[in-house]
Amino acid sequence: MNGLLLKESTTAAKISYYHIMLFMASLPFNMFYSHIILISFCLHTLIQLNKQAIRPVLTRRNLVLQSVFFVTVLSTIYTINLPGAFNQWGRHVTILLFPVIFSLTSFDLKKYRDQLLLGFSSICTAVVAYLYLDALRTIRFYGLPYRAIFTSAFTNHNFAEPIDIHATFFSMQLAVALIYLLSALLKEPLKNWRFFYVCCACLLLAGLVQLSSKSVIVPLFFIINLAIPLFLLEGKKRLTFIAVTGSLSVLLIAGIFSFGILKNRYVTNLKYDLALTSKDQQFDSRLDRWRTAAELIKKSPVIGYGAGSELSLLHESFFAKKYYNSFLNHLNAHNQYLSFWLKSGIIGLLVYLATLWFGFTQALKHKDLLFFTFMLLITFVSFSENLLDVDKGVIFYAFFFSFFIFSGDKKLL
Repeated sequence: MNGLLLKESTTAAKISYYHIMLFMASLPFNMFYSHIILISFCLHTLIQLNKQAIRPVLTRRNLVLQSVFFVTVLSTIYTINLPGAFNQWGRHVTILLFPVIFSLTSFDLKKYRDQLLLGFSSICTAVVAYLYLDALRTIRFYGLPYRAIFTSAFTNHNFAEPIDIHATFFSMQLAVALIYLLSALLKEPLKNWRFFYVCCACLLLAGLVQLSSKSVIVPLFFIINLAIPLFLLEGKKRLTFIAVTGSLSVLLIAGIFSFGILKNRYVTNLKYDLALTSKDQQFDSRLDRWRTAAELIKKSPVIGYGAGSELSLLHESFFAKKYYNSFLNHLNAHNQYLSFWLKSGIIGLLVYLATLWFGFTQALKHKDLLFFTFMLLITFVSFSENLLDVDKGVIFYAFFFSFFIFSGDKKLL
């Protein structure tokens, strides 16, 4: 494994490399930093434009990567909420931008892919360490027992609160970092680097358990226990790996069930999320929001109601149904598939599904474990969150989708 610093390269390549590295490092933090770094990288790319090195911009691959943005634009034509539609344009513009920038840059993403992912994984590990230190400092300040770290005050959104990021979106970043470190561990011959990977992986796994995002943990178990050995190992090594990780997974699940707060988060809350509201429940559930969105979809299933229409439509329906928690908190459908169907109809939903299918086929065709991990995370999280209605989710989707395509096998290009 090479270090994170570039020693032998052109000045332009070094500037591009550090721009991308800083952008990836900024992902767990306020989006202001990511946007500033992205603007700077765009300007650098345009200044260093090399006609001999650029790739075609108007390609089928780029069109697929940008398809979500174009669905938003087209569904603006008939929207019932024009200001909301333009706000959605602003959030989705990075989906349009990244394929263009990666096509125009002469920087070789494939060559430096591992170093960039190592830097990203290191930052994610450092952030998790900081969150644990902050939690322990708070516990000590208030004179609480250290076991309080496993209470609701220090899990899920409360654990991620110091960096002001949604627990699920941060978990997605940690999952990509964890799988990269595990894949690097299996290939690394040097003991020092293997020790570093193991330590970082353990801390990331602890952070993922602390964040308690069900929609990330579930696909992560599948990736670790099946995808890694199928993608990277053969013969006895594959069987041994499955046996070891399977045993560790059982122990981890047992550990989760031994802590009341984690059991409540992973089991009790899941039952509640998938139950319809009854009179003895304090808050409405995800299933209530899904059902409300489905009722609206039935009235306009083909073209939907247009970009930016979701919140206003659901807001009225939540009030009529007395779902006051969803009404007062201006909640969305919490399902990306239903969100596409509601705003852009069955056509928009099919475009999104086709985009996911494209990603999976490319990842499997070229046996790209990290790309497959990313696609599986997007697919699962889309069932429980409006991933593409929040800046953190859009940036994660837009950047890594293009990054894995352009840093993968040259045949992809």
